[in-house]
Amino acid sequence: MTSNKERTPARGVAKAPKRKEPAGKKKAAPAARPVRTTPSKAPTPEVKPRASATAIPVLLLSGEGSLALEYAVAAAAKGYAVHLWNVDPLPAKSALPQQASIVATPTANAAVALEVTISDRAAKQRNVKALDSALPTTSPIISSSLTVTAVEQASWIVGKHRLVGCAALPTYASKLTVEVAPTVFSPRQTLEAVGAFYASLGQRMELVQDRVGLVSARIICQLINEAAFALQEDVARPEDVDTAMQLGVNYPHGPFAWADILGMRNVVAILQALHADYAEERYRVSPLLRQMALGGEWWRRQLEQSPKGM
Repeated sequence: MTSNKERTPARGVAKAPKRKEPAGKKKAAPAARPVRTTPSKAPTPEVKPRASATAIPVLLLSGEGSLALEYAVAAAAKGYAVHLWNVDPLPAKSALPQQASIVATPTANAAVALEVTISDRAAKQRNVKALDSALPTTSPIISSSLTVTAVEQASWIVGKHRLVGCAALPTYASKLTVEVAPTVFSPRQTLEAVGAFYASLGQRMELVQDRVGLVSARIICQLINEAAFALQEDVARPEDVDTAMQLGVNYPHGPFAWADILGMRNVVAILQALHADYAEERYRVSPLLRQMALGGEWWRRQLEQSPKGM
């Protein structure tokens, strides 16, 4: 029988003695736990914007000089870099805002193009084609469609989806609303881009049918034409007609004052386009109005010298 001293201890297990490291050998450091890093906190190189339209949007303007200058001033005041291309006649450099410049070729990185030719159909067609060739497919082309419909202008170019018509006349750049005529090719994206552009100028876009003259210009030009017929028939002097219309129907301007503001040549061009499109007598241009447009200020000097106004 085995004695109690020879038995294995009943409780607990004897621990093995710790292993001593040899003298002079350094103790190994415990392995470090992997630390998760957040990519967003990592330093990133500073990327400086190129001196291009990435920071400042570029508006490319072409067409008639005085009208292009009006839109250039309005757009520059809202932070656009304005490039004037193929503008005739060229505005004086002293009249241009600081953010506007004259370019020899269409700017390829323009955010939007505005074509404001009214009376010269051939020049408008050349400009629209050049704009379509130069601009990115996502940049809209907004073209005055008072004398030629937007859908006809779209038929001249490859990027039909990007062109819409608008009412562009002197003083229209400062109005609170603008008439825009989409075509059968206009997708929602184009209309949203055009609406955003006009909103950046402080204007609200109103969609209208794509017809020559659009809305306001058609009505005003007819009013001016009828006033010219009245003057031709010696009914009243121009200032009397203007006073009667302002006081009688509360118009902001009389017909002849309106014609001076919008430009006699523009009025005649719109009426001729309406008559060609509809072939209706109400759009036939008054012979006197046609002479007034060709004579410039001559007609007013003649009226001032005549006591009867004719």
